[in-house]
Parts: sequence; structure tokens; C-alpha cells
Amino acid sequence: MNEVIRAMEERRSIRKFLPELPPRETLARIAEAGLYAPSGMGRQSAMVLVVTDRALRDRLAEANRKIGGWQEGYDPFYGAPAVLVVLADKERPTRVQDGSLMMGNLLLAAHALGLGGIWIHRAKEEFEQDEFKALLRDLGVEGEWEGIGHCALGYADGEPAPRVARRPGRIVWAE
Repeated sequence: MNEVIRAMEERRSIRKFLPELPPRETLARIAEAGLYAPSGMGRQSAMVLVVTDRALRDRLAEANRKIGGWQEGYDPFYGAPAVLVVLADKERPTRVQDGSLMMGNLLLAAHALGLGGIWIHRAKEEFEQDEFKALLRDLGVEGEWEGIGHCALGYADGEPAPRVARRPGRIVWAE
């Protein structure tokens, strides 16, 4: 079987991570793979912010927790030590699609390189906040960006969930 298709079939969302931060080179390779996602008119409107600084990761988690309405102490990133935030240019009409495709690439690349990952929402609401707009400016990122999602990454703590049968009736042929 084709290795890309096998990765698509085998990848699972991970909801418990070991605290060890993966090597920078591995995270860089995953981020680079995200850049190869298709984009509307080839405009490459999405970008990835690689967060390995624990204090910043925890600030994002706390903002995400509040937006999600969970009780204090809950970690919406499930203990993942790295978070890759996908953002897309607000001026592009295909920004959500472009960023979503980038997220898919990130998750597949992480799986292929032996890491676990999960897509966490609420990046849009986070990056509407002045604190995180200022963070982007401080990092030298210009323009207006919409948060698309978080790719929480790390080494899985335990075995991935078993494959769930695909719901039938979701392929329709018009021949």
C-alpha cells in the first residue's frame, strides 16, 4: 500500500502526551511539510507559528481554556509540549480552506515522523485578542491574520486509539 495513504488510515488524534519536547529539527520538518499544502490560486496564504516556549504555550492554553468554557486547570492541548498554530491572511477568501489543508499536512507529517498530534480549535478567537495580535507583531509578523487551528504535538503517552470503522454511505458515485 502507498505510504501516504497508509499514514492517512493509521493516524489518530492523540489526547495524552509525554512532557518531552521533540527535537527542533523534527518540528521544523513538520512545519515545512505544512508549507506544501495546496492553497487557493497558489497564494500560500497560511503560515505556521511554532510554539516551543513553555510560558507562551501555557498562555495559549489558558486563553483557549477560557474561550472553551472549561474549569481552571484544564489543558485543552492535553499536555502536548509543542503547539503549531496555523494562521491565514485575513485578506484571502480561501484562508480557512488553505489553513485547514495546512493542518492536515502537519498532522500527517507528525504521524510519519513518529509524533502524535491533534487539531485543537479556538485559534480564531485567540488571535482576535489584542494580546496575541501583539505577539505576532513582536515576532515581526505583519498584516492581519486569522487563527485557523492549533496542531498540538508531542510523543504519545500510550497507544493510539484503535481504528474506528468508517461510517457507510459517504461515497456517492455519479456515473
